[in-house]
Amino acid sequence: MVYLHKLTVVKIHNKKKYLSFLKFKRDFQEYGLEKARSYELILHWLNNRLSRNQFLVVSGILVGLTAGMAGVILKTLVHNIHYFITHKVHFEYQILFYIVFPFLGIVLTTITVQTLFKGQDRKGIGAILYEIAQNSSIVSSVKMYSQIIQSAITVGLGGSAGLESPIAVTGAAIGSNYAQTYRLSYKERTLLLAAGASAGIASAFNAPIAGIMFAFEILLTGVVFTDFIPLVVAAVCGSLLSRILLQEDVLFRFYTREAFNYRNVPYYLILGIFTGLYARYFVLVSQKVEHLIHQLKMSPLRRAMFGGAVLSLLCVLFPPLFGEGYDTIKSFTNGDTLLIIENSLFRYFEVKSLTVIVFLILVLVLKAFATPFTIFSGGNGGNFAPSLFAGGTAGFLFAVICEQLGFKDVPVTNLVLVGMAGAMSGILYAPLTAIFLIAESSFGYDLFIPLMIVSVISYLMAKRFSPISPELKSLADQGKIFTNKHDKNLLFSLNTQDYIDYESQTINENASITELFDMIKNGNKNAFAVVDQANKLKGTLDLDDIRPYLFSNETDTLSLTKIMKAPPAVIFPDSKAPDILQIFDDTGLWNLPVVDHQNQFIGFISKSSILIGYRQLLKLYSE
Repeated sequence: MVYLHKLTVVKIHNKKKYLSFLKFKRDFQEYGLEKARSYELILHWLNNRLSRNQFLVVSGILVGLTAGMAGVILKTLVHNIHYFITHKVHFEYQILFYIVFPFLGIVLTTITVQTLFKGQDRKGIGAILYEIAQNSSIVSSVKMYSQIIQSAITVGLGGSAGLESPIAVTGAAIGSNYAQTYRLSYKERTLLLAAGASAGIASAFNAPIAGIMFAFEILLTGVVFTDFIPLVVAAVCGSLLSRILLQEDVLFRFYTREAFNYRNVPYYLILGIFTGLYARYFVLVSQKVEHLIHQLKMSPLRRAMFGGAVLSLLCVLFPPLFGEGYDTIKSFTNGDTLLIIENSLFRYFEVKSLTVIVFLILVLVLKAFATPFTIFSGGNGGNFAPSLFAGGTAGFLFAVICEQLGFKDVPVTNLVLVGMAGAMSGILYAPLTAIFLIAESSFGYDLFIPLMIVSVISYLMAKRFSPISPELKSLADQGKIFTNKHDKNLLFSLNTQDYIDYESQTINENASITELFDMIKNGNKNAFAVVDQANKLKGTLDLDDIRPYLFSNETDTLSLTKIMKAPPAVIFPDSKAPDILQIFDDTGLWNLPVVDHQNQFIGFISKSSILIGYRQLLKLYSE
């Protein structure tokens, strides 16, 4: 009897499992996922069974590991190429390599973009912000690998740029496409996009806190996420993966530094001003070079050849400009300065302190040219590594000058480290990211005070010169991305055409007043457009304009052209919501006509409808 009972229980249990499987199968057939891979089926099943927060944590882990692996692959690939060029080849042949490879890197990247990726070369952090603001955080799946290929060619062959921005874009694409696959909402898609970028940065620097700060400080400015745990989990996973898989010499690590001494605060105050001024110089030169390159009447390939030739010349004269430059910064902190000069043409001069100072000044001056020529002529990379390289060089130059002036116990290594944070804060407008990045990379949490001093001074100086990050300024000027205000973030994501009243009432300019009164009587609109035979806007009317004539005895002699008025402004379907609200504020009106660029009337748009759309989106973010 007991045996039969157990058998019945087993059958009932198996039947429940079978019914659960049938429901599971029906769910996937409903989503059209019959051909989905096994792991996708499992994740879809988890998405249906787990709570929202639980599934987001699982998603953060998977996105973080994937983005971290992408960062590990890219860093390892570029490191091996650099090592071969700079360590396995004799100096005389290195000069030939410095002539050929940087040129080849930019040209090959341009050819790759034009042939494999159909000219889609949007890159840098601005590309991520553009997708968040203008494309509902939907990033093309191509970017999950295109940025790795392009930046590996550019930086691996000597482009004077960084890998961190491409890694961030790759991670963002991974997070966005993951969210698209599992049909997550816009808010969750944005969160996982930021998680992927955060994991990429954490993997590149083995600095999870810096990765999180990067996401909140740059990508999600003004956006408050209550469930930020997936972001933290992704950054930790990306950092842990790089720590496990990357070799020690590939990691962005600094093991030598001095203990913080409050007597050295004056050094840090002066260095903060120095890095702030240099950051402004770097930004101005970058903008000038970008403008120059864009003004060239050349094909993309010829532009790449021009930029590659300039970069190759700079790398021959000053090898530290080759690639990311992290090895040079490590040499500064390890006291191997002479090795850097011995690999350059300055080795033919007698190496003295003055020689070192002149060499470092020229490297700093020309770095501001090498990076924009790399990026804007057709290469792929970012300003993370260049800003860190320039800041470390500036800190070392400042330390050498102080020693030559007779100052004792100059904290050389600390000045190099905090100099990196200072330049990064002023160039990227990311002081918190810079502070935690250097603190984590140097195990220098006792350096928080000098890091904060230098970073804040440099950042405030940068903000004084320009309130918007220069890397984003060109896109912001075109209205393609938002600035640092949360309301503009949301307003830019509104689609103007969704708020046009396409059923607005129109009346011909030759119609009688009686026809107008009949339209008012039978309609429910407060604003009317007066148009000609071709539906072109001639003027507008509202009830306040018409009310004085409702009981007038002069209606027989009135015409619409006498009582209509020219609108103080018109709206175009492609106008942005912030611009429309500004027009409403300037005119003091609540309804304005929308026309195309041939003045064909389309409908009316109201200020109320845009504000309601904004509030709905704000509610979506706060949920």
